[in-house]
Amino acid sequence: MIKKNFFFKGYRSIFTHDSPAIALTCCFIAIGALFKNLGFNIQESIFSTVLTYALPGSLVMAESMLIGASLLNIFLAVWIVNARLYPMAVSLFPLMMHRSQPKWKYYFSCHFIAISAWLIMKSNYKNIPKKHRIDYWIGIGSATVSVSVIGTFLGFSFSEHLNKDMILGLAILNPVYFLCMMIGASKTIPVTLSVLFGTILGPIIYLLSPEWSILIAGIIGGTLAYIVGEHSVS
Repeated sequence: MIKKNFFFKGYRSIFTHDSPAIALTCCFIAIGALFKNLGFNIQESIFSTVLTYALPGSLVMAESMLIGASLLNIFLAVWIVNARLYPMAVSLFPLMMHRSQPKWKYYFSCHFIAISAWLIMKSNYKNIPKKHRIDYWIGIGSATVSVSVIGTFLGFSFSEHLNKDMILGLAILNPVYFLCMMIGASKTIPVTLSVLFGTILGPIIYLLSPEWSILIAGIIGGTLAYIVGEHSVS
């Protein structure tokens, strides 16, 4: 069973001063409004948020449906977008693995992988006994999903009061928060440089290839940061 005190300790992390709650709520307000404009009802909108969870996947799904993509294409697009979460899972779950914990907790909690929950866990895991880190992580994930559902509900309910520019502004708030959190959490040279290089290269590459600018800037910036970091250590 899930240890309640560590679960609720993780859940309460959403109320801290550096919580992603406000940014997540704003972004999912935009998602809720998009879902309503696509013809979803409130049940379908909330179910989509719970099922897809991470914001980019929800946006891709909404945009794909908007242009009339097939169900297979929507599935593949969301799957490819959410593949970016794999490195987060690889870096996080070894910190939580404990042989006394049942495997179902780890399989179940994979769904909570998103940069918001990942950043909270990476900042606090050392303060949690390893045996109970998975319970703490499930609490964090449950909290961020709860906030996302609330945002979706609010966006769906008040969509008629949101114009296109307001929706775009709300949707971009979360990436800005993530950038600030990544800078604040940067404790090594490679991480700091990867954020710096990505910020510089992104706009430049966008002028050459708008569709691929984020991916190319990420690959080049991350590779350069890794090389420089390895060289400085050696």
